[in-house]
Amino acid sequence: MKFSELVRLLTKNGFKIVKQKGSIRYYGKPNWDKLVRVDYHGSKEVPTGTYHAIVKAAGIKRS
Repeated sequence: MKFSELVRLLTKNGFKIVKQKGSIRYYGKPNWDKLVRVDYHGSKEVPTGTYHAIVKAAGIKRS
């Protein structure tokens, strides 16, 4: 999965960019107390462990 696809998945689940500094983006949504940090790199592939950590932090169930 590419970083752009991961961002699309987050926005589909209600997350929006709360703040950004350089390529580091923080996503949040109402009634979710944690921010989800994504080091955005566009069309590069997301490392598997990074993908799982981001999805877990966002509380997204993927099968």
